[in-house]
Amino acid sequence: MDLMEKLTILSDAAKYDAACTSSGVDKTPAAGGIGSASACGICHTFAADGRCISLLKVLMTNVCICDCKYCVNRRTNDTKRAAFTPEELAELTMQFYRRNYIEGLFLSSGIIRNPDYTCEQMIRTLELLRGKYRFYGYIHAKAIPGADPLLIQKLGLLADRMSVNIELPSRQSLQALAPDKSKQGILGPMKLISGGIKENRADIVQYRHAPKFAPAGQSTQMIVGASPESDLQILTLSEALYKKYSLKRVFFSAYMPVVSDPLLPGKEIKPPLLREHRLYQADWLLRFYGFGASELLDDAHPYFDPCLDPKCNWALNHMDLFPMEVNRVQYEELLRVPGIGVTSARRILAARRTGALTFAALKKIGVVLKRAQYFITCGGKMMEGLRFSDRTARLALLSERSPAELPGHQPEQLTLFPDPSRVTREDVQKCLSGQI
Repeated sequence: MDLMEKLTILSDAAKYDAACTSSGVDKTPAAGGIGSASACGICHTFAADGRCISLLKVLMTNVCICDCKYCVNRRTNDTKRAAFTPEELAELTMQFYRRNYIEGLFLSSGIIRNPDYTCEQMIRTLELLRGKYRFYGYIHAKAIPGADPLLIQKLGLLADRMSVNIELPSRQSLQALAPDKSKQGILGPMKLISGGIKENRADIVQYRHAPKFAPAGQSTQMIVGASPESDLQILTLSEALYKKYSLKRVFFSAYMPVVSDPLLPGKEIKPPLLREHRLYQADWLLRFYGFGASELLDDAHPYFDPCLDPKCNWALNHMDLFPMEVNRVQYEELLRVPGIGVTSARRILAARRTGALTFAALKKIGVVLKRAQYFITCGGKMMEGLRFSDRTARLALLSERSPAELPGHQPEQLTLFPDPSRVTREDVQKCLSGQI
């Protein structure tokens, strides 16, 4: 099998791993080296400064000893198999880089022979890139559950970011759909990576030239819709992972029916893209807005409203806390107002030092008054001419939703800009930064 045929098979097999993430590191090559990583963003779509940046996203091999029911590469699935040698993959990465096709590498793998052998192959590839080719660009490597801790430690010293996919939100689902994996087998490497990162930070304080261990942190991925867990269970687990293992990101992947199994949803079920979108919005609220999973959902309401984003839905269910006076409330309270994001909240704090803010001033700052007007006052007054009740406020916010988000409509792939002719520079910035 030639190199291009291997690349076709193994790049296609890697597409189910979610990794749209900024690098989180800022480094330039040493003398004689090539490639760099920038904290402003390395991903396979857009960087925070608007640049389109790409990773070579590929598997070391799609041969796998595991039989995960949801995976296209499971051992019982009849699919064409291939495997790169470390030398082939390192040379291929450099060829793509020199042609300016990529700026980094996202490397994962099926488990061939055993976890230790697979991890050794990945380490050899990264050693060639870092040593022989002196490549200093961004590398994201997937840790192999069950591999020896020393191998995972070595992999972390070569990669910028590491990840271990938790895949399913509960032990029961893992046992049913991924019988060859265990919760401890996944959380063990995650704990090891988290501990290694903390220890390395302490070493760097004492020893300036200490080698860096996964300087961009670690992430994980969960499949949404393959198992019966609710949004509440998924979000609660995400919150626990952030707190316990200091993860940079939890990625959510809408279940794609690529293989058939009696334990999985049928192929006639469309991927739950809107549900995935709501979980990403809630994840942003956990990480940057100070919300807790138990505030956004509870046992009585374990799923997100498909017609309202989580922040608007929370605000409408807590109207006793509103309206807030924007000229007096603290930063943490401003973040709870729909239409006010992290950037606009900071601008409000800075602007009100020089005088009282009006609704016109808020609009210039970047506050989305279409949403915020129901929840704020300026100088003790609501926006002029605004009359509403809790019900009419909900209806008004619902009217902002696109048809794909309304009940009875099968959600399709979401678009950033439904009407390209009305896209402003501010719209682009908010999509790139994730402001809600």
